[in-house]
Amino acid sequence: MINTVYRLAATRRFEIAFDDIELFGDNVLVRPTHLSICNADMRYYLGTRDAKVMAEKLPMALIHEGVGRVVFDPTGNFKQGAEVVMVPNIPCEQSDFIAENYLRSSKFCGSTADGFLQEYVSISPKRLVLLPKGINMNVAAFTEIVSVSVHAISRFDGIAHSRRRRIGVWGDGNLGYITSLFIKKFFPDSLLFVFGTSQEKLADFTFADETFLVNEIPEDLWLDHAFECVGGNGSPVAIEQIIGVVLPEATVSILGVSEYPVPINTRMILEKGLRFFGSSRSGVKDFQKTVEMYEKYPDIIDYLGNIIGSVNTVRNINDIKATFEKDACKSFGKTVMKWEI
Repeated sequence: MINTVYRLAATRRFEIAFDDIELFGDNVLVRPTHLSICNADMRYYLGTRDAKVMAEKLPMALIHEGVGRVVFDPTGNFKQGAEVVMVPNIPCEQSDFIAENYLRSSKFCGSTADGFLQEYVSISPKRLVLLPKGINMNVAAFTEIVSVSVHAISRFDGIAHSRRRRIGVWGDGNLGYITSLFIKKFFPDSLLFVFGTSQEKLADFTFADETFLVNEIPEDLWLDHAFECVGGNGSPVAIEQIIGVVLPEATVSILGVSEYPVPINTRMILEKGLRFFGSSRSGVKDFQKTVEMYEKYPDIIDYLGNIIGSVNTVRNINDIKATFEKDACKSFGKTVMKWEI
């Protein structure tokens, strides 16, 4: 079967390619219905990645956040028409010690393999998770980034000491919002404090116990643990503030992505005996846990709906470009594509 793939060929330029799909192999044929643009996609689209990286990876189909409907499953795992979320991580080996999303051999859609900007996606049934019936598909589209937060919080739960009276989150963007929301669900008895740079954005964190602008943090404030969801040029300041306000033997989760090395105050890390750990991407188990949380706490979907910046119907390659250009101009929120190509 001939499949149409929409690949980024150069900065701000998509091209159409055709691939052959094996129908009666071990993969499921999924028709994408809703896709979501991630900051990583935009770094490729805008050409802000290193020139060597761009040259090595392009042309490539972008998008690793997406859901769709099963068209054909020769393996018999899914019924035709079933709504599923696609897991972009593709492990090539198994390890008793390293999770699939940290194995250096694993491939990742939209980074080291073609992403979901395709007419159809041929994908292993092991890389699909069934969605609850009637779920808001615009929200489900960005389940991948939600699963990254769930992954980080799950790891935190296994690493941090059990005193969790006050937890802080630095970052008022999409990742900070999602991580904060799920912290309240995982640890309902903990007080949640969110720190950001925009009072307007912080106003959306209605589930938090208190919010602060990063330049107005009270001198007597303290936390048991913290999550850094800032990334970029803001990481050094955020990490320095976290080190200053957390109590000794706190655990600090790093989620923000920075393109350049970040200086860290190791003296205070040593004096306080702090634990720092990083989290990136997620695996099937994290997607499954995320979907379970959707079902257990239906209000999560409503809260996540608040960060949808726009929903854009895409019927051709020009619509793809227009949607990416819209995302490039946004200040906050997720840009969703209703995939009707």
